[in-house]
Amino acid sequence: MTRADLLLTDCRLATMAGPEPYGAIHDGAILIADGRIAWVGPRADLPEHRTAETHRLDGRWVTPGLIDCHTHLVFGGDRSGEFEQRLEGATYEEIARAGGGIVSSVRATREASEDRLFASAMRRLEGLKATGVTTVEIKSGYGLDRDTELKMLRVARRIGREGGVRVRTSYLGLHAVPPEHRQDRAAYVDLAIDDILPAAHAEGLVDAVDAYCEPIAFSEAEVARLFDKARALGLPVKLHADQLSDGGGAALAARYGALSADHIEHSTEAGIRAMAEAGVVAVLLPGAFLMLRETKLPPIDLLRSHRVAMAVATDCNPGTSPVASMTAAITLACVQFRLTPEEALRGATVNAAKGLGLSDRIGTLEPGKAADLVVWDIERPAELAYWLGAPLLWRRYVGGLEA
Repeated sequence: MTRADLLLTDCRLATMAGPEPYGAIHDGAILIADGRIAWVGPRADLPEHRTAETHRLDGRWVTPGLIDCHTHLVFGGDRSGEFEQRLEGATYEEIARAGGGIVSSVRATREASEDRLFASAMRRLEGLKATGVTTVEIKSGYGLDRDTELKMLRVARRIGREGGVRVRTSYLGLHAVPPEHRQDRAAYVDLAIDDILPAAHAEGLVDAVDAYCEPIAFSEAEVARLFDKARALGLPVKLHADQLSDGGGAALAARYGALSADHIEHSTEAGIRAMAEAGVVAVLLPGAFLMLRETKLPPIDLLRSHRVAMAVATDCNPGTSPVASMTAAITLACVQFRLTPEEALRGATVNAAKGLGLSDRIGTLEPGKAADLVVWDIERPAELAYWLGAPLLWRRYVGGLEA
């Protein structure tokens, strides 16, 4: 007899596993024990069990909890005023010269206390949770000095303890050159690699290491130094790659066996092929594409033909993607990038888990996986991509507990 803490029954399951579209089971049930899925399948096959509690879901759809695998959720201030300026005709360069852009986010983040950063991030997190997110990746990168980078990462860890979601952290020290190092970028690169990263790792604040590889940001050589340090510390890497130009980011990510290469609008077929051979996930960020009014689409057909796993994320940040809705990201991935609804949902579950190195724990409804799942008031899974802004969520479970 199977012992379980909770039975979910009278539901339709998009398991995202198995040969059927969405891994669908149309009259299903799930047994949950000790925070994990103990059994999942057709209700008619439900094994003999002893269950403490039963939730009948009245035919609603259940999916794995959504995974936002690329966010900059923790930052100070906002840049809505700059957004307004751009719509009135100011260029990004003009705003940056006047002290705006990432410099303004760095200044506000440095000035904010940990409690203030936590409170503002939690407000944004509510938008993600309301759209089905149970796991979120959070990057540093708006501190760009030792104290503030560590402060951001400590806040991210606190969100994981108190926010009702699982959190994975990424150290993004090579995000931009801070104002005080504008005349000596080499000194900042040394600081980011040789001082801040080891300090963050020593405090247990880092799950992965990220960088922004672009001509306007950091070079392949600089990123390679960072990744060598990450490798020496036993940390996986990921990369903001080829967003604005073909800077060789996809190939660089592949060379280091990165978890993911993110953005990749300008990646070439050679880079995509290298990603495929190395098992690197392509993280698509349609919110940034929308807000920047980009026109160069990611190479979706190449990703499909080379069977590169495609994840979808919000890129929630104050400058280029003020998006705090995972279902909106799914919709935009379909409308802008022509993903199918099933591809987009797979991108927010199975492939997002792979992009965080968590495929063995989350991303599908299978025995042994964490009981992170979402119940939706929908008639078809495609509705998660179809409705933009509609309240579709009915209930969230994290580790088998309502959250």
